[in-house]
Amino acid sequence: MKKDIFSWYSPSLQKEMPIVSYGDYGSVFLLVPTAGADFLEYERFQLIDSLAPFINAGKLKIYSVDSVNNESWLNKEMNNWDKAQRHEQWNAYIYHEVLPYIKNESGADTPVFISGASFGALHSMNLFLKRPDLLSGVIAMSGVYDLTYYTDGFMNDTVYFNSPRHYMPNLTDHDILEEIRKSPHIHILTGAGAYEDPRAGGEFAKILYDKGIYYEFDNWGEDYKHDWPTWRAMLPHYIGTRF
Repeated sequence: MKKDIFSWYSPSLQKEMPIVSYGDYGSVFLLVPTAGADFLEYERFQLIDSLAPFINAGKLKIYSVDSVNNESWLNKEMNNWDKAQRHEQWNAYIYHEVLPYIKNESGADTPVFISGASFGALHSMNLFLKRPDLLSGVIAMSGVYDLTYYTDGFMNDTVYFNSPRHYMPNLTDHDILEEIRKSPHIHILTGAGAYEDPRAGGEFAKILYDKGIYYEFDNWGEDYKHDWPTWRAMLPHYIGTRF
């Protein structure tokens, strides 16, 4: 499997940011880490290994980036306003730096899908819903789509507009809604085992339903807990059967 690591100094984040890619060709997926993890997390926990048959066959190319959750929502030393600002800077990094980099490498017309587990699921869903013109779909695994879950209840405009559970019921922009509705790849996946919250996924799916947005919500049941074996099973299954 071809693996490349590249980095650049991010104008959005004012720091060096690495990115890793796996493979040469195929459907392009951008992976967003869980919680406070880094760009190599999915490799360390063998999720990349679970996708190796697709990568080696030229069906799939993966990119993975760093989060800045430890410099925002998970940093107990920061005030909430600064956390929110840092999160917005990370969004800008993804939209204005990472996605152009991927398009430059893989082709301007190549669709890019996004995926993540746990906190990465919330970020992935949010990034897609805010810019469906740049991202073609999402596989969100074991997510809670209410950002206040991670802000200890703090709410301001930045939190609101990055919390799909809050802004989607009130979204009325026809063009954005139509762009979201074009995607056949909005997959909300959950287990029902330890530390999973299938109700969160189901409630968010209902919000999409009320907006006339096609989605797939799949609860894998009590044998699947909030942990890497679940995500190593989910993502290869959906890439293998839906793409």
